[in-house]
Amino acid sequence: MNTTDKAQELQALRDRYVPKGHPNATPFFVESAKGALLRDVTGREFIDFVGGIGVLNVGHCHPKVVAAVKDQAGRYLHTCSMVTMYEPYVQLAARLSEAAPGDFEKKAMFVNSGSEAVENAVKIARCHTGRAGVVSMKNAFHGRTLLAMSLTSKVKPYKFGFGPLAPEVYQYPNYAYCYRCPLGLTYPKCGVACADKLREFFIATAAAENIACIIAEPVQGEGGFVVPPKEFFEKLRAICDEYGIVFVADEIQSGFGRTSKLFAMEHFGVAPDLMTVAKSMGGGLPLAGVVGKAEIMDSVPPGGIGGTYGGNPLACRAGLAVMDIFEQDNLLAKAERLGGVVKRRFASFKKQYQLIGDERGLGAMRALEFVSDRATKAPCPEAAKGVAKFCQDNGLLVLSCGNFGNCIRVLMPLVITRDQLDRGLDIMEEGIREVSKSLGK
Repeated sequence: MNTTDKAQELQALRDRYVPKGHPNATPFFVESAKGALLRDVTGREFIDFVGGIGVLNVGHCHPKVVAAVKDQAGRYLHTCSMVTMYEPYVQLAARLSEAAPGDFEKKAMFVNSGSEAVENAVKIARCHTGRAGVVSMKNAFHGRTLLAMSLTSKVKPYKFGFGPLAPEVYQYPNYAYCYRCPLGLTYPKCGVACADKLREFFIATAAAENIACIIAEPVQGEGGFVVPPKEFFEKLRAICDEYGIVFVADEIQSGFGRTSKLFAMEHFGVAPDLMTVAKSMGGGLPLAGVVGKAEIMDSVPPGGIGGTYGGNPLACRAGLAVMDIFEQDNLLAKAERLGGVVKRRFASFKKQYQLIGDERGLGAMRALEFVSDRATKAPCPEAAKGVAKFCQDNGLLVLSCGNFGNCIRVLMPLVITRDQLDRGLDIMEEGIREVSKSLGK
């Protein structure tokens, strides 16, 4: 069977047996991947600026991750941590707790996915406070399970048709999206009034005394890689302390080096009470968790949190290998250099092409926002879609994001070589140039 026939056979199987609601952003079937390169079954090679949607900060098939998984696979695959505990789980809990922001005692528990981590963080906060309400942010994404979906901002495709949603969930409309300020103000003259408006929210929408936790992404992921000013989280932290509300930082996409700090909250000098982690923590294996103040984590009685596969030993060994890689291979410094290169190129793109309304990000977590008119900031999702398609056709994998679908984000593995990075950015620029011409911009 030739490679074209193989790809067609796989596509036929996908069409026949995989439901339409489970999409794929590209028509390719992967055959192998290493570092920041991916090869499909037809032999085409791609530079990967997606990284499994932020899962592969240490790269595809990092040798230390592969070696750890192979070693663990020969020992035991599963016992259920709630039945027979094992060393990788407690070792990873210790290392994650020590690495997480905050000068206080911390504990950690593990699950399989980001959505599970979010749901458990809310459960823990509710148990600790005895309150029911949860506040999330406009433009937020927290997952696809019932409560996580209810916390998520964008309706289509994540929430539409899946109601009724979970009760006692409130969306705060004033996350600090400075390019599209919800209050029509300009930073820093605004004094970060968007955070101060939370007090009014407690009067008009949800009583503070009923709020168990506020959950926010330090850098909004699916919402468009939106980075708030430092003062936003400083004020949010102070308000949570004032009202006895648990502050939960969702670091599922922004964590594990993506922003050049191990966790993005470190940039803001604010320690959350609880933090959700997933994606790149497992180096490619399904691993997620909640880490936070020991007194809050311990408020749940035995049996209240857990799961059959949570903290699977193979995944925990992979997580320990990821921690080793960051410590031994100076990957945070690499992320900072990588982010600097991308930031400079994106700034030059914005200067040259009128389609780009904003370039932003933190560290190597960066995005471009496309607009049809810079004065009105009218979103231009067709530009983002066109650039993504051009890139895919020319050997570069990228994804769009943002509530309007008008942003292109980059989540390349931090181990990408400079040559691969430059080639990828050149392809992206060529795509922007071609789309600009086709749209007459």
